[in-house]
Amino acid sequence: MKKIMFALVGLMLAFGASAAQFTDGKQYVTLQKPVAGEPQVMEFFSFFCPHCYQFERVYHVSDAVRKNLPADTKVTKYHVDFLGGDFGPIVTHAWAVAMALGVEDKVTAPIFDGIQKTQTVTDAASLKETFIKAAGISSEDYDAAWNSFAVKALVAQQQKAASDVNLQGVPAIFVNGKYMVNNGGLDTSSMENFVADYANVVKFLAAKQ
Repeated sequence: MKKIMFALVGLMLAFGASAAQFTDGKQYVTLQKPVAGEPQVMEFFSFFCPHCYQFERVYHVSDAVRKNLPADTKVTKYHVDFLGGDFGPIVTHAWAVAMALGVEDKVTAPIFDGIQKTQTVTDAASLKETFIKAAGISSEDYDAAWNSFAVKALVAQQQKAASDVNLQGVPAIFVNGKYMVNNGGLDTSSMENFVADYANVVKFLAAKQ
């Protein structure tokens, strides 16, 4: 019985030490104006952002964050307009199509690669073609979604969410409408440590009131 008690105490102390190492102003920042009604975990990114490419295609931060959270935690990714010039808003609209059709996981890699590696995604037509091939949908379905009220509402939702948190750059993750992960305050001694630190900070903040 004593061994069990000591083990439990050890686990509690380990959790306490883990939680204590995440401090406001270092690994995360508390927003001056909390935003109500947002998803529990909000990730902002751009297909034009090299750091976002690293996060998604090299470090797999998004996957690590999702796997480290309780299954019922709502995680939402929003695309931003302020990179990519005139093409930026078009890609944001296409991302809203992906959200509406539930094919985000299918189109993320090919769009990232098409924009940043092969330069085969350069306009609305090539974006649509890549989207159709990756998601396995018809041209008609893509167009119908593109012109739908639901997708237009998702475009506005992405823009409003970025404005509400006063987004300054990407990649960025916000938790519970109150906290932003401070990318520069995480352990960068290795890729593995950085990814683990990121996932643990998000988990810590998701549980924080």
